[in-house]
Amino acid sequence: MLKIKSATPMALCLLALLCLAAGKPKMKKIKVNDAITVSVPQDWHPMDDMDFNERYPSIRAPLAAYTNAERELDFSVNISATQWPDADLALAQKFFRASIMNMFDRVNMIDEGIHDVGGKKLIFFEFDSRLNGSKKQEGLQDPVLRYTYIQYLVQPRQTLAFSFNCPKRLQQDWQETARSMMLSIKIK
Repeated sequence: MLKIKSATPMALCLLALLCLAAGKPKMKKIKVNDAITVSVPQDWHPMDDMDFNERYPSIRAPLAAYTNAERELDFSVNISATQWPDADLALAQKFFRASIMNMFDRVNMIDEGIHDVGGKKLIFFEFDSRLNGSKKQEGLQDPVLRYTYIQYLVQPRQTLAFSFNCPKRLQQDWQETARSMMLSIKIK
């Protein structure tokens, strides 16, 4: 009969850490511009203008936009059209929250607030959303379910928006990575 020795607590901890680390993507630091850096998964690539415009139509091109090979996961840095003349972050947070709530048919707010990232105060929202499909348009009838983590840096002449998006079905796999990406942002 084969005897199996019980594993030591240290071996179990090591095994648990290896399992956790195996699921996390390797990160690389990117320079958005002279003032902003962020870490994104190593195998992500910059979105081209056509790809970004197709999925996120906007008047302004993003400062940076990255996606994975399957084009399901996105991270972007934009300058928001909203400008705040003062540093009233609580008022700005209410405004951005109302905007998010009006943008979708249903929003489940996971977390929100104002936190410190690299010495800067950023407004953040983490949520999953539902955008109902159109019964009249062929191919667009199913609802769109998304997970989003978005942060805003309110400055006197501009507001920077940092956004991570993915399908709701991938939220469990990418939520921790999205949070660490957002905390990796450095702004001079």
